[in-house]
Amino acid sequence: MAAVAIQNDPMFHGIVAEFHASEDILRAANRVREAGYTQLDCYTPFPVHGLDDAIGFKCAKVQWSIFLAGLAGLVTGMGLEAWVNMVGYPMNVGGRPKFSWPSFIPVAYECTILFAGLAAAISMLLFNGLPRPYHPIFNTPNFERASQDTFFLCVEKSDPNFDEKEVHALLQKLGAVNVSNVYGEEPEESK
Repeated sequence: MAAVAIQNDPMFHGIVAEFHASEDILRAANRVREAGYTQLDCYTPFPVHGLDDAIGFKCAKVQWSIFLAGLAGLVTGMGLEAWVNMVGYPMNVGGRPKFSWPSFIPVAYECTILFAGLAAAISMLLFNGLPRPYHPIFNTPNFERASQDTFFLCVEKSDPNFDEKEVHALLQKLGAVNVSNVYGEEPEESK
């Protein structure tokens, strides 16, 4: 009965396990996902290859935004060069045809990189919900080490299969150094 009360607590965010090696968190994430939990998140000091697949992260919005913006930059660069050389200021330089596309490549390349870079920065902030000065995960003991040498796996209470005792037992069985409940209030706009 106490577990149900904790799960219904609006301040309760989830259960976080602490690991000291990237192999341990990768193995744990795979096992937790195999156990049927889908609302997971990992916090690591560096990217861990395969961890996004292990937690079922499928978001490709940033990549598609970058690709589409780069494509728009390519079209814009080529279109600008074509308009300038064919319509705006047509000049015959060195006997080349007005639409000499190989000479348009440097401008088109630079526009592609510029548009893609801007799209990467803007879409990363937009789709990641940044800036976000507060998150309940910051209340996890030792969480300041997530940017140094410690790995954290969080099973959120919003998971449909969430059961506090089962999650605690599973994370302990997977070799977590520390398992703790995390409480905190999320800002109104993220609820």
